[in-house]
Amino acid sequence: MDGSSNCNSDPNPAHIILIPFMAQGHMIPMVDVARLLASSGALVTFITTPVNAARIRPSIDSIENSQRLPVRFVQLPFHSADVGLPAGCENVDLISSPDLFKPFMKALSLFGEQVKLYLTATNPTADCIIFDSMNSWVGAVAESLNIPHIIFHGPSCFYILCAHLLKKHQVLKRIDDDYKLFKVPELPEPVEVMKAQVMSLKDRPEWEKESEEIYKTEKSACGVVMNTFEELEKSSLDKFRKEIGKKVWPIGPLSLANKDLDSKAMRGKASSIDTGLLLSWLDSKAPNSVMFVSFGSLSRNPISQLVQIGQGLESASSSELSFIWVVKEAENSEEVENWLSEFEERTKGMGMVIRGWAPQAMILGHVALGGFMTHCGWNSTFEAIAAGVVMATWPRFGDQFVNERLVVDVLRIGVAVGAKVPIFYVDEMSGEGLVKGEEVRKVVEKVMTIDEEGEERRKRAKELREKARKAMEEGGSSFENLKRVIQFAKGEKKAIGMKL
Repeated sequence: MDGSSNCNSDPNPAHIILIPFMAQGHMIPMVDVARLLASSGALVTFITTPVNAARIRPSIDSIENSQRLPVRFVQLPFHSADVGLPAGCENVDLISSPDLFKPFMKALSLFGEQVKLYLTATNPTADCIIFDSMNSWVGAVAESLNIPHIIFHGPSCFYILCAHLLKKHQVLKRIDDDYKLFKVPELPEPVEVMKAQVMSLKDRPEWEKESEEIYKTEKSACGVVMNTFEELEKSSLDKFRKEIGKKVWPIGPLSLANKDLDSKAMRGKASSIDTGLLLSWLDSKAPNSVMFVSFGSLSRNPISQLVQIGQGLESASSSELSFIWVVKEAENSEEVENWLSEFEERTKGMGMVIRGWAPQAMILGHVALGGFMTHCGWNSTFEAIAAGVVMATWPRFGDQFVNERLVVDVLRIGVAVGAKVPIFYVDEMSGEGLVKGEEVRKVVEKVMTIDEEGEERRKRAKELREKARKAMEEGGSSFENLKRVIQFAKGEKKAIGMKL
């Protein structure tokens, strides 16, 4: 979707405020939303904090300097110390212990006061706010200033619908066994899940107050923007629209907003590896011969699990397969680094290890990629769908187990590694919950082998890739929905003004 040529053609463009939740997996798609809205004729203000702005600096520089899009990145102070957080703790992945998550959410609500002051004085006035559903405080701020507000849901519609139906039917309160499989009621494509797999923070008694605030804000919103597209999740989208009785605009895959190689390489944060070196290595590999292994920005494996993954990759690589493995755990662990150095020596020529942040969208788009072992976070899953890459699914927590069911059971473009419980349930001492190296090897070979079953998976993945691209092109479903969001923003603000 490229509207940069006409981004300044409207003399009175809609002014849309974007407020992401401060977690890397939430920031990344919201930056893409900014890029797309600005390319399609809107004036965009992206509100964040100094630490988060520094993290997405490559994307900011690209939008402001290379593409020259009308996006204003506004940095407002985040008062970490006022709630007992360490200085600079402005992102979820900087939270050092679980007991600091509530203070972080408190700091977010205080951040709302800064946002309100800014919006009161901003010029031109805001026509609409699009905000992450986790930022429940936005609803009260928007209503106090008579600004229409739209929720942005980062996860798949399949997951959002599942969560809605589980709450509607009070399913989790009626199930005592965390490990018993059950079907989600009313789901268009029935799948089985466990309570342990779908229980989120919002479902826990100690988070009841915060949960009610989130649900209250969702009800007050004018509509919902989602990172998906009509042709991918039609039945879920249709059902979700009926359930909430609001406008729902799917505008994805948002990752396809990054068209050139540099934009793909810097999606999220600056890469931890020289992209020229990485591309040269990939170019040397045969098509569909490389397995990419990465588990997202928040998930961390204990060293016992890393060893098992390494054993699986090493034994699978002996059958002419190559791999790229992102090991963020090496950044802060001497023990991991020592083991990893030995592993690299043994697999020299077969694999590449990236310590830290990887240019994932760029890697997934390379012709050498044959498979992606993923934690099933929606950003990663959807990047793979947009690139037409088959997946080995290894969910950890949150929406990831439901996304696995979508990939494996509904879309049928993935193979489950075999993880049954969230990573919090894994006992490193006893080994309970660990996925063994032999299981890793088997799923890698199953995904990468081109037999009849594998060929069908690849065919379906390529078909979805083409549908994704068409959705984002002029006249496509996501292209048209994006225009509708902008039109709605302008019209809704006028409607509110007429009522006052």
